[in-house]
Amino acid sequence: MDTSQYLDIFLDESKEHLQNLSDQIMELEQNPENMDTVNEIFRAAHSLKGMAGTMGYKRMQTLTHDMENVFSEVRNGTFKVQPGMIDILFRSLDALEEYVDNIQQTTEEGTNDNQDLIDALNSILKNNGEIKPISKSESAAPAESSAPAGGSDTKQPRWGEMKISDTERMLVEKAYNEGLKAYGITVYVEEACVLKAARAFLVFKALEKLGEVIVSNPTAQDIEDEKFDLTFSLVFISGNTVDEVRAAVKSVSEIEEVFCDTYQLEAASEPGHQEPEKEKEEEAAVEQPKPAASAPAAAPTPAAASKPAAANKPAGKPVVNRTVRVDIEKLDNLMNLVSELIIAKNSLIAATAAEGKGDNGNAVNEQIEYLESVTTNLHESVMKVRMVPIESVVAKFPRMIRDLSKKLGKKMELYMTGEDTELDRTVVDEIGDPLMHMLRNSADHGLEPNDVRVANGKPEVGSIFLDAYQDGNNVVIEVRDDGAGINIEAVKQKGIERGIITPEQAETMTDKEVIDLLFMPSFSTAKKVSDVSGRGVGLDVVKSKIESLSGEVEVKNSYGEGSAWIIRLPLTLAIIQALMVVVGEEKYAIALGSIQTIEDVSPEDIKLVQAKEVIHIRGTVIPIIRLNKVLDIPPREDENQNLTVIIVRKGDKQAGLVVDELIGQQEVVIKSMGKYIKVPKMISGATILGDGEVALILDTNALL
Repeated sequence: MDTSQYLDIFLDESKEHLQNLSDQIMELEQNPENMDTVNEIFRAAHSLKGMAGTMGYKRMQTLTHDMENVFSEVRNGTFKVQPGMIDILFRSLDALEEYVDNIQQTTEEGTNDNQDLIDALNSILKNNGEIKPISKSESAAPAESSAPAGGSDTKQPRWGEMKISDTERMLVEKAYNEGLKAYGITVYVEEACVLKAARAFLVFKALEKLGEVIVSNPTAQDIEDEKFDLTFSLVFISGNTVDEVRAAVKSVSEIEEVFCDTYQLEAASEPGHQEPEKEKEEEAAVEQPKPAASAPAAAPTPAAASKPAAANKPAGKPVVNRTVRVDIEKLDNLMNLVSELIIAKNSLIAATAAEGKGDNGNAVNEQIEYLESVTTNLHESVMKVRMVPIESVVAKFPRMIRDLSKKLGKKMELYMTGEDTELDRTVVDEIGDPLMHMLRNSADHGLEPNDVRVANGKPEVGSIFLDAYQDGNNVVIEVRDDGAGINIEAVKQKGIERGIITPEQAETMTDKEVIDLLFMPSFSTAKKVSDVSGRGVGLDVVKSKIESLSGEVEVKNSYGEGSAWIIRLPLTLAIIQALMVVVGEEKYAIALGSIQTIEDVSPEDIKLVQAKEVIHIRGTVIPIIRLNKVLDIPPREDENQNLTVIIVRKGDKQAGLVVDELIGQQEVVIKSMGKYIKVPKMISGATILGDGEVALILDTNALL
């Protein structure tokens, strides 16, 4: 079965189940007696096992099956949840995430069996919930039990137990007379198999290509209804060799063992019925295949049998993160608006035709207004469909803080609000890493060790807050803590050591300018390098990532009390409200979200500070940027008239952009410039205007 078409669905749903498992195991650590949580974990593990089995990912299926077994016993009251069990479950969860990541990258789950985790989970079952170290002999046991077909002591051929009717006996005898062979086959399905009836069906289908199944035990109907254990036997007539028949059965996945040999009629008849000569001949026929049957090369191992199937999978990396789950009401609204659009188009055609005949001159204008209204609503509706809650990103952070708490030896709690705040899917996909860096910073640099906190009169348990909320056309995400805050003097000292600033500069720098040093590449104040921080990788990456999303980062610091890192992001990156301006003879767009005011400034009001032009407006000194110089556009001839200055803001920075002319506000669709044109940072994209002309979109963050 080609499962590649279901890969995207499998990845999306696996990630949901893994996140659910992570949340529930976190809850279980706090409330080990909560049976609702135990039931939810059991259900999630069971679903994940079924999905992995259906897709043919054996290692993932085996691990989730063992997790499910543990929770099955907890549900039944055999034993209770122990603290050590939680750590093993989280390690198992990490292993499952590794499998999913591998599948996402290559469509294969990888070769890591995670035998240590499987042994640990089985040890929990064996010791009634107690966590004991696993001896080498115990950990070797599973490997021994999974010996290839023919090497098991417990599994035996069972076709001799079958009763066959006279008709079936006659068919076997007829086959022998025609030079065909009759085989007795016993098939053992893997214990972890979820769809055993489906596997049995595939075995029958594989055999029917080589010959005819005479009888089976249980009956074909019982097998179809899953009314059998993990084994079934059958009598099969074919002209193929025993090795070819066995290979056909083993080509079906999740088949643990196959016994196949020549079927002996005397096994189903009275003793001494056959003639001695014939008996000897049949004995020889029975004995002949046995060495081949037990030889390792006779039947392909499960790994070898699965190779052709793996080869059929697409080799290329699958496209991921291309799906958005949408409320059906939003799609209904979208459908209604599209139908309105068609009506508007038809009305416009009719109005244009009428105007051509000299009738009703205002009809076209009315229909254009109607069309404008519909397209605006359509845009809003599509934007809502693209919006997803940031919960999908932040849900993994409580687990991360729990692990950091153990690793750093600090007690800490994460409090989150606003997880339902919605952002454009493209922004949500990119925001995870910056937030993770900030939270790790708060845990490692921000929060003091527990004894220091108590000595300073603070609660022993540190608090980290992650708050998200909408503010106009932006979403604001704050990461703050009640730790020590940023030591301005320590940052200055580090800057002097690194040669970034001089001691003289350090004396005159404001606190904000000092904090900005933290965003420089490879800058770190950590005393020692750890796997949490101290390598100088983090805040520079955070800043560049946020700015690439047309956002900004701001820091608020209170030394001794804590710090707050504030990220401000646009709701969407696809369509923006922009102010259209003219510089020289060219048109440009500036995002309305960054514009504070528009000022009319006379040339006399421009002053020089440190050889740079500034204007003084309402008590604030604002530097001005002449766009014609930045964009290398020839200036207009008349430079004595008043200047049109657009005041833009980024955080607490302001600047005035000098333009030649204002066109007006317009909704523009941002188009990427592509990778072929080397575009300066100040250009964030382009848009196509109504007359077909292309206008570049200015990135005010980069200009500032």
